Parts: sequence; structure tokens; C-alpha cells
Amino acid sequence: MAVSEQAANAPHHLPWFITAPGQTDILYVITTILVVGIVAFLGVVFFWLHSLPERLGHKKLQFEIVAVLCLLALFTHLHIFWVIALFLALIDLPDFTTPLRRMAGALEKISETPPTAEEKKEAEAAKHSGHAG
Repeated sequence: MAVSEQAANAPHHLPWFITAPGQTDILYVITTILVVGIVAFLGVVFFWLHSLPERLGHKKLQFEIVAVLCLLALFTHLHIFWVIALFLALIDLPDFTTPLRRMAGALEKISETPPTAEEKKEAEAAKHSGHAG
């Protein structure tokens, strides 16, 4: 095949993504921006999803346990810690200490024993913090 036959078979219009020598490759620039944007977005989604148990269990009794389990899941890449943290964040654990303290206080009133100095300090601290104990 002669050179003139090859030139006759060549397309007269090149696609937009083929660049001339020395010109900026537009497809490469678009792909780079798109890949960087997608990686950043997926990183944000990953960390947002990873903090879900902590946000769900923020005002609960077991918050510290949930936070530690989430950190363990993040650093060890063992997803079972994250699943356990999510279940703990969704479950409301009952408060056993308040009824027991109230029973102990009622029994002290019945027996008419004076509270110790430590119990008086705890009662004063509870009054000042706004909690009834």
C-alpha cells in the first residue's frame, strides 16, 4: 500500500480527545479532576459512615464503649467491631444505678442513719449539677 492510499483511507476529522503534539490533553485533565473528586467524596462518605455508631450513641450510657469499638474498627480493619458498636448504639441499656441509689437512700431514711461525709458531698454535687438523686 502506498503512502497516498493510506492518506486517502485516513479519517479527515479526528475525535476531540486526540490532541496535537505540544497541546494540553483535555481528556487527561478531566479524568484527573474526576478521579481526585471521586476519591475525596468516597473518603468523606467512608468516614461519615464510620462515625455513624458514635453519632447514634452520643447521649447514651455506653458511648465510651461505642467510641472505642469504632476506633478499633478503624485501625484494625475488622468490621465486627463496627457492627458491635452499631448494635450497642442502637440498644438502650437500662440504668441500674439510679434505682439502687434511691433504694439505698430510702433504706437509710427508714433506718434513720446519718449519711456519711462522702454521701453528703455527692448529694451537694448532685444538687448543684441539677440532677435529683
